Amino acid sequence: MVGVTGASGAPIAVRLLKALHEAGRPVALVVSDGAVPVLFEECGMRPAELAAFAGQVYSDHDLAAPIASGSNPTRAMVIVPCSGNTVAKVALGLGDTLLTRCAQVHLKERRPLVVVPRETPMSTTLLRHLVSLSQDGALVLPVAPPYYLHPRSVDDLTDYIAGKVLDHLKVPHQLYRGWRPAGG
Repeated sequence: MVGVTGASGAPIAVRLLKALHEAGRPVALVVSDGAVPVLFEECGMRPAELAAFAGQVYSDHDLAAPIASGSNPTRAMVIVPCSGNTVAKVALGLGDTLLTRCAQVHLKERRPLVVVPRETPMSTTLLRHLVSLSQDGALVLPVAPPYYLHPRSVDDLTDYIAGKVLDHLKVPHQLYRGWRPAGG
């Protein structure tokens, strides 16, 4: 399951969805209302265009969708990018949208939840919410550039973050090469 929110970083979500599709992994996709303008601004895409990379696309308003229930087995959920607002809602146990409800399900069922915040700087309140999510079992994977890999483009950085998410989902990929010591 992939949730896309209104934080900057939509290209990471697109790259992740493409990689999961290429790996033959089924994806249920939820795009928040806030993500729609960001997706268009940063990628020139509308949510319907992401459907090509997802098996199923659900409205964020459809709280009766099968993925809103713990009885629907999902392997993992990624929220990428994850806005500060979404971090707060999930950390406080609010499930007022399909995306936040699904995150609550993953936490209560002890299923993997990867949260990719793309906020900078981070307020103390946001940091507290991220700590709370980590303590509840979520993996917090902030967008942090790997300068030691000598990225040559924004695409290299995007591939790295999408690749790190795939690493935690245990999905093989070739989006980046891991760190190697000089001369190694």
